[in-house]
Amino acid sequence: MRPDGVVVDAPALDQDDRFLQRVEDLPVEQLVPQLAVEALIVAVLPWRARLDVEGLHTDPTEPVADIGCGTGASTLLLAGRLDAHITAIDFLSEFLDILTEKANEAGLAQQIETLVASMENLPFADATLDAIWAEGAIYNVGFVRGINDWKRFLKPRGLLAVSELTWLTNDRPDELQQHWENEYPEVANASTKMGQLEEAGYKMLGYFRLPQECWLDNYYRPMQNRFAAFLELYSNSHEAQEIVRAEQAEIDLYQRYWDHVSCGFYIAERLP
Repeated sequence: MRPDGVVVDAPALDQDDRFLQRVEDLPVEQLVPQLAVEALIVAVLPWRARLDVEGLHTDPTEPVADIGCGTGASTLLLAGRLDAHITAIDFLSEFLDILTEKANEAGLAQQIETLVASMENLPFADATLDAIWAEGAIYNVGFVRGINDWKRFLKPRGLLAVSELTWLTNDRPDELQQHWENEYPEVANASTKMGQLEEAGYKMLGYFRLPQECWLDNYYRPMQNRFAAFLELYSNSHEAQEIVRAEQAEIDLYQRYWDHVSCGFYIAERLP
């Protein structure tokens, strides 16, 4: 129901949810920075002896968890590059249904198991995973909590690969600082994040930041392309307009200050 009392045939609108979680028909290929997925795989190779030494490449039973997988773009890329068994986890079964369909089409269904679960209550036994991948997801529980809570699931020397909002400079415009500290208080520079990983019992293996085109071409512009359909879906309600306005303000902020903030990818190894 809209604020003016008119009933609309649309999903319930939670103003606190992120916009992209409500635009379920946006192609996942536009949401996930494909370049970053490929680059992270390449970044891991030197430290894992091109994955063969640790067995991830040769033994298809080696377990990998993709936490907060969404509709599975990263899951599919990982399954295509690693001969590993991947458990793809999301709390939305609709997303996992899409992933299952895509895995069948790609001939990767035997490697991928989907699981409806909260990343706050994962069902894995201790020291059973060779790798954890969490792209654009750990912010839901918080970086420090996530890296500490998930560590017990990794085998000694298991890999953790996560993306996290990261400051690129020590000094930032006030409006940018205020916006992101309000949206995500754990935002910090890369050295702080690396220190948190080390304090939690990991050894840093690598880090890189997503380039500007990942934000604009693969994230913000596809989002903008869906604004009109989103507003139509919710009958141009005040709540929907406010969500679009807030997202556009964030886009404008990024376009002004893109050299101060990005997502960093952090690759770390659990210490024995």
